[in-house]
Amino acid sequence: MALMRIADTGAHLEDLFDLDDATNDRLQGERDLLPGIGRDELVAGIPYASIINASFCHAPPEGSRFNDPDRGAWYAGFELETSQTEVGFRKSRCYLEVGWEKEDVVTYDDYVANFDADFHDIRDDAAFAPCLAPASYFASQGLAMELLTAGSLGIVYPSVRAPGGTCLACFRPALVGNVRQSKAWSFVWRGSGVAPMWRE
Repeated sequence: MALMRIADTGAHLEDLFDLDDATNDRLQGERDLLPGIGRDELVAGIPYASIINASFCHAPPEGSRFNDPDRGAWYAGFELETSQTEVGFRKSRCYLEVGWEKEDVVTYDDYVANFDADFHDIRDDAAFAPCLAPASYFASQGLAMELLTAGSLGIVYPSVRAPGGTCLACFRPALVGNVRQSKAWSFVWRGSGVAPMWRE
């Protein structure tokens, strides 16, 4: 664990754990301390509950395609390659933002889930083209907030990063069903301007 590498003593490690817990959005959400999602929506007592809750509590500062910074969503690709391409794009942006040009390897766990609900489907509808803009989340986040307020369960859309792929953004933690862990994959970053690679 990363904290163990920087701790000087056992007591120091405990202090680091306490600090990490105090700033952990998932734990804050489970204590009803987040602005965008309440404890009543999060799940408990089921396998991988913390993984599900983390998706809704740890929203990026700028949000994602169909969620704002205050509330996350469970994103999934219908195809493994689609998920990997989407994750690779976001991770690449992180490396580029900090100017990291050395090789690095990060391991991701692949989780599979089942969904049995009616989602809004914007595939093959040109009216939603602005929501699929490669460089802007403005229209897509606006649509997501409108749908969420109206009680929507989620949205199915064509992948922006993996042509031909399909993605799903689930808005409700309770609908992420039968979560199970599949394979672990390594994201290999080769430096700026070089596409990421995946390996088992």
